[in-house]
Amino acid sequence: MEKITSQKSKRRESIATGHVSLQAGDNELLATLGYKQELRRHYSTVQIFAVAFSIMGLLPSIASTLSFSMPAGPVGMADIASAMPTAGGLYFWTHYFADEKWKNPLSFLVGYSNTIGLIGGICSIDYGFANMLLSMISLARDGNWSATRPVIYGTYVATVFAHGFIAIFFGRIMPKIQSVCIFLNIALVLATVIALPIGKKHNSPPVNPGSYVFGDIENLTSWPTGWAFMLAWLSPIWTIGAFDSCVHMSEEATHAARAVPLGIISSAGLCGILGFVSLAVIAASMDTDIDGILNSKYGQPMTQIYYDALGKNGALGFMAVVMIVQFFMGLSIVLAASRQSWAFSRDGALPFSSFFRKVSQRSLMRYQPVRMVCGVVVLAAIIGLLSLIDNTAANALFSLAVAANDLAWLTPILARLVWGGDRFVPGEFYTGKYLSKPIGWIAVIYMIFVIVLSMIPTEGPNPSAGNMNYTVVINGSLWVGALLYYYVHARKTFKGPQTTVSPEAEGKAMDKAVH
Repeated sequence: MEKITSQKSKRRESIATGHVSLQAGDNELLATLGYKQELRRHYSTVQIFAVAFSIMGLLPSIASTLSFSMPAGPVGMADIASAMPTAGGLYFWTHYFADEKWKNPLSFLVGYSNTIGLIGGICSIDYGFANMLLSMISLARDGNWSATRPVIYGTYVATVFAHGFIAIFFGRIMPKIQSVCIFLNIALVLATVIALPIGKKHNSPPVNPGSYVFGDIENLTSWPTGWAFMLAWLSPIWTIGAFDSCVHMSEEATHAARAVPLGIISSAGLCGILGFVSLAVIAASMDTDIDGILNSKYGQPMTQIYYDALGKNGALGFMAVVMIVQFFMGLSIVLAASRQSWAFSRDGALPFSSFFRKVSQRSLMRYQPVRMVCGVVVLAAIIGLLSLIDNTAANALFSLAVAANDLAWLTPILARLVWGGDRFVPGEFYTGKYLSKPIGWIAVIYMIFVIVLSMIPTEGPNPSAGNMNYTVVINGSLWVGALLYYYVHARKTFKGPQTTVSPEAEGKAMDKAVH
């Protein structure tokens, strides 16, 4: 035990003094962080980018959350991801940078918040997919049929379990599937921004002018107009998220110190650009009767927008592609959520960690955390029961992912800024000594704002039980519960990231890195 502790201290000292060579191999770099290689490294830089870009799934994400917008920074993470690429990422970094007194409880809180946030992402993406699929049935029947809540939930559960099945049995070709998702996403955006204006031009009324697209202000809530505008950010906030998925795939990436930060930056950047173009075209092409779109008989605002511009057949065709892309979004986030949860169980933080941290050695499923894939899928099915209550409870699935993940993203950045000092050693990607910290502070301030925003009732300041935003209750219970669990029980067993390599192997890896 003393020898292992000595090796861990040696590793930390070496990282802190900047002696880890940028040329160290992926496995050696992982060993210097205390972990042996257990997963298969078969994701290229482009495919790591594809995982995050697929989860963001631009047009499907806009379609799923358009109702949040119509009534009215991740670079700091990339620096750390390049320096310490490990699947547990956020809670690992928090533990490394935080003050000795706070490192264990903060790391524990971040790990739980990130785990539940990613599973909440599965819930929101697959719930959005279920609504899209059922809206197509409604469209095909000319709006004369609408799905009941049990039907929506049943479709949702079937989708979640389908993603689990594919993630387990098609793991070897998953990098290629992610590459295909890049082209599907970009092709869908291009087809939409071309087809909507052309289709609208041949209908009445014509395409909306620029003054409407960029200058018209409406407020369908009882909030002041300025705050209603701020609440409209919820859609892009949810859309351009999940960039931490690159971090959780880092132990399956080749040249992780470069692939992971580039995946974070490029996925968020490209979605930002394409998202602006997409929303501008949608605003130019949609009917100005916003209330009519929000209350579409097809049950999905984007379906109504496609229908108004392109007719029934055109709307069916485009929504079919949107639905396919959203299906792969759900598949990608199942991957990311299972890797984060697996890493957390590897460090003994989750209940039944010794069971869930096992990596399959069976031929079809080799080098995959199969048990944890099953675990996150089952938990997503349980959390999805909220959708059976009402629309307000179902909407909590979206804000759950936002609030939980933003807390997990901001904490390691804040810990680095407050306590990191000289402990931070840049990796291959670095924004520079003059920009890195200001970017970090901007990211922290922004994410605090986003957490507060995600908990505000969207319809007005005096909500009823039917339109209350229960995110504050759900996430508050999650965070308080995690800390209570830590102080009552887990503090006796959870000591932060644990070494899984032998002292001899870790020493050899450190020697290679240093020399």
